[in-house]
Amino acid sequence: MNNPAPFSSFSPNLTPTLSSSVVIRRAYSLLALTLIFSGFAAWVGMGMAFPYQHPIILMLVAFGALFAVLITGTKGSPAAVPLVFVFTGLMGLSLGPLIAITLRLANGPQIVTESILGTAVIFGALSLYAWRSRRDFSFLGGFLMVGLVVVILAGIANFFLHMPALQLTIAAAALLVFSGYILVDTSRMIRGGESNPVLITVSLYLDILNVFVALLQLLSALQGERN
Repeated sequence: MNNPAPFSSFSPNLTPTLSSSVVIRRAYSLLALTLIFSGFAAWVGMGMAFPYQHPIILMLVAFGALFAVLITGTKGSPAAVPLVFVFTGLMGLSLGPLIAITLRLANGPQIVTESILGTAVIFGALSLYAWRSRRDFSFLGGFLMVGLVVVILAGIANFFLHMPALQLTIAAAALLVFSGYILVDTSRMIRGGESNPVLITVSLYLDILNVFVALLQLLSALQGERN
């Protein structure tokens, strides 16, 4: 999936560092724009009927857009960047109803604000740790994948069981899993393991989105006050 980084025969050690810097700058710039766009789409989704009535259809279309991003991004196609915004916009729309439901709580605005701030703190702290330590966190990949599979299977089961305690456990597990993925993906980017800014942007976006959703669910369950 990685594109080979160009190198200079005159300074073999310098160019990979510059190449990594370019990837990092472009990835974070694109990530910031997609988060802003996704937030706007979530606001739009709060007032639309479709995300409430057809969440499964919306998620399937979003996964289709993600698949298109991965294909075009791997090939280095110019279509990859517009498709990233299509994907993140669809994810924002699907997030709208969850935020709207949370805002209906007596302290809903506080919970949403705390979730946004908590996500920013978690992402910032873990990214900074990955930067400062320069450690290779790829060894966590296997454990996190197992955890992700368990979270997905438990989520599917709870779709039918509707057990609040299980939902709380799933949210806590998801928070840990995607916090770990922030370390892995940031480490992969700064160590040159991913040279495609579009692909690393999508990975970090999904990490941030899932951390936010997990925090929103946890805080709603623990702090939510009914009107």
